[in-house]
Amino acid sequence: MHDHSGDEGASPGGRQGDLVVRSRRVVTPEGERALAVAVRGGLIEALCPYDDPPGAAELVDLGDLPLLPGLVDSHVHVNEPGRTHWEGFATATAAAAAGGVTTIVDMPLNSLPPTLDVASLEVKRKAAEGRCHVDVGFWGGAVPGNLPDLRPLHEAGVMGVKCFLSPSGVEEFPELDHDGLRAALAEVAGFGGLLIAHAEDPALLSEPGGPAYDDFLRSRPQEAERRAVERVIALAAETGARAHIVHVSAAACLRPLREARAAGVRVSAETCPHYLTLAAEQVTGPAYKCCPPIREAANRDALWEALAEGVLMGIVSDHSPSTPDLKVPDFAKAWGGISSLQVGLPAVWTAARARGYGLTDVVRWMAEGPARLAGLPYKGAIRPGNDADLVAFDPDAEFTVDVAALHHRNPVSPYDGRRLSGVVRTTWLRGRPADLATPAGRLLTRGAR
Repeated sequence: MHDHSGDEGASPGGRQGDLVVRSRRVVTPEGERALAVAVRGGLIEALCPYDDPPGAAELVDLGDLPLLPGLVDSHVHVNEPGRTHWEGFATATAAAAAGGVTTIVDMPLNSLPPTLDVASLEVKRKAAEGRCHVDVGFWGGAVPGNLPDLRPLHEAGVMGVKCFLSPSGVEEFPELDHDGLRAALAEVAGFGGLLIAHAEDPALLSEPGGPAYDDFLRSRPQEAERRAVERVIALAAETGARAHIVHVSAAACLRPLREARAAGVRVSAETCPHYLTLAAEQVTGPAYKCCPPIREAANRDALWEALAEGVLMGIVSDHSPSTPDLKVPDFAKAWGGISSLQVGLPAVWTAARARGYGLTDVVRWMAEGPARLAGLPYKGAIRPGNDADLVAFDPDAEFTVDVAALHHRNPVSPYDGRRLSGVVRTTWLRGRPADLATPAGRLLTRGAR
């Protein structure tokens, strides 16, 4: 982590800047500090003393209201084109901006076509162009038969390629078997890329024995996740590839991840707000269904400990919406996916604060970690040279989630009716307040501005 304490007091040379946002609680990689954040040309130009802000066309004084970096959500299913009635770039990015998320990375499946080659990536980028309220990057996909497309996708700027080790739920995105995973990892290792994996072993999954949540939960045991994670670790070690496990739900995965980390295997892992804030014991309906499933409260405690330890590097939404008609009451048949993009920050903050964590921790998990994963070095932290993506956040304000008032397309979320702490007051994208009437987001490529 770079120390920018030497930037304090740096003068923008007497020139008039665009914007200064100051707060006594600016959340930086070094902790909370009283600072004036000087912005010019969409970038953070300098961090100055709170009491000595440089000249600017506009000064916003937040006082004791915390200033966070814009969050980075590297796991979002936007579903456009092809299933835009489930979600779309306009609605998903409006929800993101309202929730303090200034960068999302779109998953390669649930859209039609899925992002499996450069041509389909261009279709996706064309669908997104001019519709985004936050910055958007893209993952490619790794499926049987598209091994020759992985390098061109990497060269076209995707953040990495995603695979499933078990059925994805959509026929146009089939899973990789053991040999397919090894081949994909070897290919990715050859060009220094990243493979991210949905890790459940299909041999240990079964059809639910009935319509209840308990039946569904038993059909996707922790052991299925653990065995698949161990397979990714073993093949990453064998090939030297960089790999990442998405949406870890099972505490059983933590020991192999911990051991892999200690052994220097290039494997990281994330979890999601719903695994940290919800529990199997409180599931009331199909809005809670996702794969892997929300597990018991005791399992949830272990995930929090792994975050604090760094075994899990971040928290991302896995926002995977559908139309309400697909959320049928039968858990065996309901679409599996949680809609939470707009409420992830308050959901996590409410639970984190109750466990003794601070905003610095939440920012590390929801901004810095995902930015690093996705290869976006100029995102996710308040430091000079980074994009001026900022969030004024009121950690003490409370609200009740009204799913009908959220910006994502369909009014389905397990958070509906929940009382949460933490309200986003303003979101700035590259120094400009997010305006949901005027899309100002850019389409990103890995590593580049």
